[in-house]
Amino acid sequence: MITKKKITDPNAKHNNIRSIRNKVSVPKYELPQSEMDANEAYNIIHNELMLDGNARLNLATFVTTWMEPEAEKLMAETFDKNMIDKDEYPQTAMLEERCINIISRLFNAPEEEDTTGSSAIGSSEAVMLAGMAFKRKWRDRQKAAGKSTENPNLVLGTNVQVVWEKFCRYWDVEPRFIPMKEGKYVITADEVVAAIDENTIGVVAILGTTFTGEFEPIESIHDAMVKNNAAKGFVTPLHIDAASGGFVAPFIHPDLKWDFRLPLVKSINVSGHKYGLVYPGVGWVVWRDKSELPEDLIFHVNYLGGDMPTFTLNFSRPGNQIVGQYYNFIRLGRDGYTQVMTELRDIAMRLSSGIEKLGHFELLSDGSSIPVFAFSVLPGANFTVYDMSSRLRERGWLVPAYTMPAEIEDKAVLRIVIREGFNSDMGEMLLEDIKNAADMFTSKGYREKRTSGSSFAH
Repeated sequence: MITKKKITDPNAKHNNIRSIRNKVSVPKYELPQSEMDANEAYNIIHNELMLDGNARLNLATFVTTWMEPEAEKLMAETFDKNMIDKDEYPQTAMLEERCINIISRLFNAPEEEDTTGSSAIGSSEAVMLAGMAFKRKWRDRQKAAGKSTENPNLVLGTNVQVVWEKFCRYWDVEPRFIPMKEGKYVITADEVVAAIDENTIGVVAILGTTFTGEFEPIESIHDAMVKNNAAKGFVTPLHIDAASGGFVAPFIHPDLKWDFRLPLVKSINVSGHKYGLVYPGVGWVVWRDKSELPEDLIFHVNYLGGDMPTFTLNFSRPGNQIVGQYYNFIRLGRDGYTQVMTELRDIAMRLSSGIEKLGHFELLSDGSSIPVFAFSVLPGANFTVYDMSSRLRERGWLVPAYTMPAEIEDKAVLRIVIREGFNSDMGEMLLEDIKNAADMFTSKGYREKRTSGSSFAH
């Protein structure tokens, strides 16, 4: 949330941006009175943006920071296409349909069923759509059985991405959180079954958690739910949050059962702008079959020309991310994605192993599930994860330090996300910088400065 800045003096230096070359001055928080030269406007903004971090060195984000020039060219050519306007841009709409079919088959949707899915601005919107479908299906079942439609709940772990908390709050659903424990950073089948009742609209399991990158034991959770449904007469469905792992697992863990091969899996979301390898702005949600998306959630509009069914929260959004996604699909194919994900996984595992061997850190995960791992500083160390994060930032690396979820929030960790554009040489440089920082923190001079309370000159 952004709050309005109080402007005490419109001529004050800190309230204005000034171009050094042409001495143009414009207010920061108010619309300028007059126009300016296009190049001048470009230079003012370009110079400010130099203060941002280097996206390629940002190991905090899961979001894609590099694409091929050909993909960038295609996306630049399609910035102006509104994805919702399918009557005016039918070929872009066709590319979206192809992508949904590709993803549905990648996730082993039943071939005899109609492909059902939607693009979204990201997994956050996709999650909202899947959650709404779950709630509506549950409400309809309750009404048909003559039961109350009050107090719906959703079973999920405290390790979920914040968007699930948003869904529960915005759509009046009780979140039944399963807590994490020291050494256990995913939910388990027994915990899930214990939390389910007749008001449970569904269960969320994660394929690649935000906190550690681990896969939750989806098949065992599914099998326990099948038994629980049979014993209690429930029809509780399972949603897979595959935002991070959906474009990884099919290629480097092909035998892992987590998708529509499991009958209770009714919907899956995945981020195209994470390991789908597209720049920010595209997510996907697919359903097992058409019956899992209630018809009354779909709107039909004709004021853009033609009848257009739509199930989205955003009405207008650019079509260029769809184009970028389709480019990656046909450019890389199954073999290409497998090669990319294998290389990223291998880099992550070599880096996590190297960090562990330094002797100052404990791995919470190793990057073998998806190319993401988390590690903490060993007890008794004279530096913290925040010290390490700050030191690495001085070298240009953005490595986040954060606390784990409720009930283990006293555990602070660092997390590294390896993405396309990060290679083995960069991994070696990062490992060397982590080693040098740890050596500095444990040096006698640093310890003495730390003990005396004075700052240490870097």
